[in-house]
Amino acid sequence: MSEEKSPEPEQTTPASPDQTLVSPPAAEAMGPPPPWMPAPPPPPSVWNRIAAYIVLIAVVAAAAGAGIGWSLARAVNNRPVAQATTSPEAPIQQVTPGTTTSPNSTTAAIAAKVSPAIVDINTVLGNGAAAGSGMLISSTGEILTNNHVINGSTSITVTVQGRSQRYSAHVVGVDVSQDIAMIQIDGSVSGLPTVKFADSSSLKVGDRVVTLGNALGQGGAPHVTSGQITALDQTITASSGGSGSETLGGMIQSDAVIYEGDSGGALVNTSGQVVGMITAGQAQGFRSSASDVGFAIASNTAVGIVNRIRAHDQAAELTYGQVGYLGVSVQTLDAFSAQQLGLSVTSGALVTGVQPGSAAESAGIARNSVITNVGGTAVTSSDTLGNAIRSHKPGDSVSVTWVNQTGTHTATVALAGVNP
Repeated sequence: MSEEKSPEPEQTTPASPDQTLVSPPAAEAMGPPPPWMPAPPPPPSVWNRIAAYIVLIAVVAAAAGAGIGWSLARAVNNRPVAQATTSPEAPIQQVTPGTTTSPNSTTAAIAAKVSPAIVDINTVLGNGAAAGSGMLISSTGEILTNNHVINGSTSITVTVQGRSQRYSAHVVGVDVSQDIAMIQIDGSVSGLPTVKFADSSSLKVGDRVVTLGNALGQGGAPHVTSGQITALDQTITASSGGSGSETLGGMIQSDAVIYEGDSGGALVNTSGQVVGMITAGQAQGFRSSASDVGFAIASNTAVGIVNRIRAHDQAAELTYGQVGYLGVSVQTLDAFSAQQLGLSVTSGALVTGVQPGSAAESAGIARNSVITNVGGTAVTSSDTLGNAIRSHKPGDSVSVTWVNQTGTHTATVALAGVNP
């Protein structure tokens, strides 16, 4: 995992006069919001933005650390992936950006073209729950979302607008380096609405955009805001709570207000075509639940990866099937940290957080431990830890060696997995 410094926030101007904000709807099919879900605050003032790290917008309904697993090591599950159809879906085709919708069209009219294909995604983590968004990309239930929305989950539930049934889903494939995942609704489904993608390379700063997502995990009709593109081809370092970070490039920046839970939702043009997938916002950790500096993965990037996953392209950055994890967040140990912690090792994966209820916690691995070996493979960095875990299936029992201030320890742990 690269450790590039997060870029300095750019100076921005006040939101345009036509920027609108619709309060997140009350929960409908999902019932009343759970007690851990706060009411959305008013959008932050552009003059009072706090320069801070880029954080992934995901709703975590557990104590700190419940989201651990986003940038952790994962294992490939070699079990065949269930297919909802008898033949693979054809590659997604992007359309030429539309010109039939007037720039003065209402936000509601634009959103109406996309809303039916925006789904709510709810997951169960080690000791809590989380919520995010997704986009239907096939009528048989393929869904595009962020990897961090579903990573580390023990179950995935999808709610489709206009349908009372809740669907279980499983992971088809992920690209961790791009924070992109494709999941599939379980069982046989058909006739679902789908989004249309536009060529994101045609975007310009100042273009009007609309966002749709599962703001604050409240469910029901997608929450809608509008704004404009403020920058293109941005590089950010994104993190989720204490779960590590990834450097994401080619990002679209906009001032449309986004909330926790909007991750995996749609950034659309005035013709109701998807030009990006909401992924991150600039805020002061999770203490701020709304941000008017948001980032989205360009549709060209997302579509390219989805088509590779559909083709089952064999590449190091793509992982197929269920995703296993150890339950720790890590960073590469450096000499300064080793000296400050009084450790006897100078290389390895330094544990910065442990998910409650995880295999790591059960084994006794704690924060400030350094993992040095997994399954007989030496671990010298956070990246090599990922490679070591990736060679094992979820459910496999593997030996893990770690060092802390009391000495060297080894235990056998069972790797967790999504939707066991």
